[in-house]
Amino acid sequence: MQHYLNSLFVLLVEPSRSQRKIVVQQMEELGISQYEAVDTGQEALAVIDTDQPDLVISTMFLDDMTGKELVLEMRENPVTIDIPFMLISSETSFSELNPIKQAGASAVLPKPFKAIDLKRAIHMIMDWANPDMLDLDDPLAGDVKVLLVDDSKLARRLITRTLNNLGIESITEAENGRDAIPLIQQQKFDLIITDYNMPEMDGHELLLFIRHRSNQKSVPVMLVTTEGDESKLSAIQHEGVSAIMDKPFEALEVKKLFESVFIDEE
Repeated sequence: MQHYLNSLFVLLVEPSRSQRKIVVQQMEELGISQYEAVDTGQEALAVIDTDQPDLVISTMFLDDMTGKELVLEMRENPVTIDIPFMLISSETSFSELNPIKQAGASAVLPKPFKAIDLKRAIHMIMDWANPDMLDLDDPLAGDVKVLLVDDSKLARRLITRTLNNLGIESITEAENGRDAIPLIQQQKFDLIITDYNMPEMDGHELLLFIRHRSNQKSVPVMLVTTEGDESKLSAIQHEGVSAIMDKPFEALEVKKLFESVFIDEE
């Protein structure tokens, strides 16, 4: 991984010179020497269009747009849709961070942070981009059937990419719990991955249906969410969810879950 950091080209979007200096110093401590720093979102998009960085690191508030608007523009362009994006922010509001996570931010790093925190976030992002690190030690991984339920097309794309890197190709998608119900009743799945906050029927309601009314009550269910209300998440844990992971989640954590469900039991 250290060799990978040495070859990484990072685009830093930070209008504050003092904050930029801090991030650059921490990147250099990690051995990242290839980087470019810009002040605005438009400057960042221009660099992305010509140089294709391996990672974009941006603060929340820029002079011409927000970090949310920047990542949304990146995700709407087929050329830049898969470039990893890390947000650095002191913002803690669910309403502010949720759209960024739903838009496909690869990591959200809270301020203040140390070089070790930045290193961990970058390693997490690079796990997504390195399929060799995610291969399941199971030749039957290709036979695993997954139902993915999320109203965000971008979130489904990122999760699907992680599953593909694990060697799992059989993935059925649904936009919400209501659309997932007939699929659950008609098909047999080895794992259901669902978002929490969705229209029509949310992840909690879907979990209750699976555990009490479906024809596959024991199927493992993984909940991925940006929800910060601990009381809501605690209630879900008591309803038989197999795992709860934050958005964006760590790809290696997904690997560990799969190994515990599909390998350790064998």
